[in-house]
Amino acid sequence: MSKVFESQLDPVTFEVLKNGFVNLVDQMSEQVLRTCYSFVIYNRDFSAALCDAEGNTVMQGTQDISVHVGTLHLTAKAVIEDFGDDIHPGDVFIVNDPYRGGTHFNDTRVIRPVFYEDKLIAFMQLNGHWADMGGSVPGSFDITSKDHYGEGVRIPPLRIWRKGEYLHDVANVLVSNMRLPEERLGDLRSQTEATKTGETQLLALVEKYGLDTILTAFAEVQDYVERLARAKVAALPDGEWETIDYIDMDPEAGDGLIPIKVKMTIKGDEIFYDLAGSHDYIGCFLNSAFGSSLSAAYAGTKTFFPDIPLNSGFYRVVHVDLPENSVVNAAWPVAVTGFCSGAYEKIMNACFELWSHVMPERALACSFNLEYLLIGGWDKRQGYDNYFMWYDWMAGGHGGRDKRDGANALSPVFGVGLSIQPCEGQERLSPVITTKHEIVTDSAGPGQFRGGCGVEKGGMLTEANDTVMSYCCDRSRSVTWGIFGGLPSTPHGAWLNKDKEDGRFLGAIFSNVKLKKGDTFTRPSAGGGGLGDPLERDPKAVLEDVIDEYVSIERAKKDYGVVIREIDREIDLFEIDEEATKAERELIRHSRAGWLEEDTDSILAKYRNGEIDQLDLIRRYGVIIDLATGTVLEKTTAQNREMLKKRSLAYWA
Repeated sequence: MSKVFESQLDPVTFEVLKNGFVNLVDQMSEQVLRTCYSFVIYNRDFSAALCDAEGNTVMQGTQDISVHVGTLHLTAKAVIEDFGDDIHPGDVFIVNDPYRGGTHFNDTRVIRPVFYEDKLIAFMQLNGHWADMGGSVPGSFDITSKDHYGEGVRIPPLRIWRKGEYLHDVANVLVSNMRLPEERLGDLRSQTEATKTGETQLLALVEKYGLDTILTAFAEVQDYVERLARAKVAALPDGEWETIDYIDMDPEAGDGLIPIKVKMTIKGDEIFYDLAGSHDYIGCFLNSAFGSSLSAAYAGTKTFFPDIPLNSGFYRVVHVDLPENSVVNAAWPVAVTGFCSGAYEKIMNACFELWSHVMPERALACSFNLEYLLIGGWDKRQGYDNYFMWYDWMAGGHGGRDKRDGANALSPVFGVGLSIQPCEGQERLSPVITTKHEIVTDSAGPGQFRGGCGVEKGGMLTEANDTVMSYCCDRSRSVTWGIFGGLPSTPHGAWLNKDKEDGRFLGAIFSNVKLKKGDTFTRPSAGGGGLGDPLERDPKAVLEDVIDEYVSIERAKKDYGVVIREIDREIDLFEIDEEATKAERELIRHSRAGWLEEDTDSILAKYRNGEIDQLDLIRRYGVIIDLATGTVLEKTTAQNREMLKKRSLAYWA
């Protein structure tokens, strides 16, 4: 519905204040970077925002995590809802409640109301990921939790400073239920001081421009974003598009992918998402609460409109319908801590696919899945005798793009502002050493424009006692997919003591696995999915990938039909056999539709006797196996083959 916008500010003042608000939020970020206690927050797992007196987001910063920003207005409104007129100068509130607009319990928001001459004019908010919130396992990521009681401390809107007085008893009650309470208190103080920095900067603007001008700018910055977004959407064709993505499984149900259905409608200058038909909430923590799923739709949309700032004006244009008691709208007390690896990124990638049809010049295939590996225990290195938390996430491959390959080894779409944690810092802070950290050959999804490559990271536990490991991921079965004819990448999953006698595959979600000194672990991140038919990729581009060790000679032939001879690897001398390439591509072109119909028993037999490998199973035959047992997952395979037929086979000539 078209709206009329009237501006009361001259263009110069508007532009100065709009950018001044961005700078204000960025200064909060710089403050927390320099004072936080947690290595997780230091590596940019945080976000900040300026909200108006009604809790609406006026401005975010330049490197904020996408999932946080789409929910910060909800937690500001939750404070207003609970405290109403009982909000005073010098108050500071804390909230992490995912059922009140938060994300998961680790994302802890500190919210400061800002007053000018006793009038509430704004809220400053700094959200940081606390490495532990209590609960049944170190890091608070317990896959076995069915409800929030095993996931840590739930903090509804709570006053932590009252009229400038620090409520140390309230803070102590909270952190006493968390591991490393001193670190938690340090982060609390850091975030609080960051909001103070934002307050100081805002009041300086008020003194310079006057309160009426600042409040007008709050409204007009949001109106500006709404106006810009509506104009962009109105220029697009009306229509409906729908797709489906999957979580690997419900651990209580076994074989079978968990569907998340997304239908997008463009009507005039507005966007509507309907997730009806998505699965009921499942028996593990990969569910998403309302706020997180709402944020996923915002972030998935915003990716295709990079020139539009993000604030509550954008939210007026995007409408999201989330079915209650589903995997995308789980209500209290359903477990939701793993939402980021579960429903959230599935919604984002589904949005990417839908928008790739609407705006093919910005097309983007599926990207690797966010993952967290957490190790906690007692640090017994010389000079240390304390609890430690090793909390790690990895880079991976983003999806192939229109006329460009996907980005290698990038932060997840969950938050591209995240830094990849430096191994040296991790090793100084905990008794875990990194044994490898390298790009994985053949991890990129094949396509005319291939996905970006994933990364493998390995580690070893040194001097520690009473240590356990947990892993939050997905896509060991719903493998990162391609679009417009592109192929999938590789499955996620972690190994303990791989290549040793007691080695075992632990999967993509597990909790509370005991570790001892000398145990090793490794896990690869997936590459991005491919875009376009791999047989249409320029053989010279495949050759360059082989030289760069992004693609092996074997998979150049199997995935791209490009036959390459190695002449001298030491000097990167290879050559393409053009006649053999022409024949191989013709063979694949005439065989690949039939591969997706081949009997799974015969395919498994080929796999077991070494005729084909795991990537053949996934990319040629669409067969998904349980990587721990080597058995075919029949229901999952049927669902995966159906996806391949729609996303790949339908686009093959």
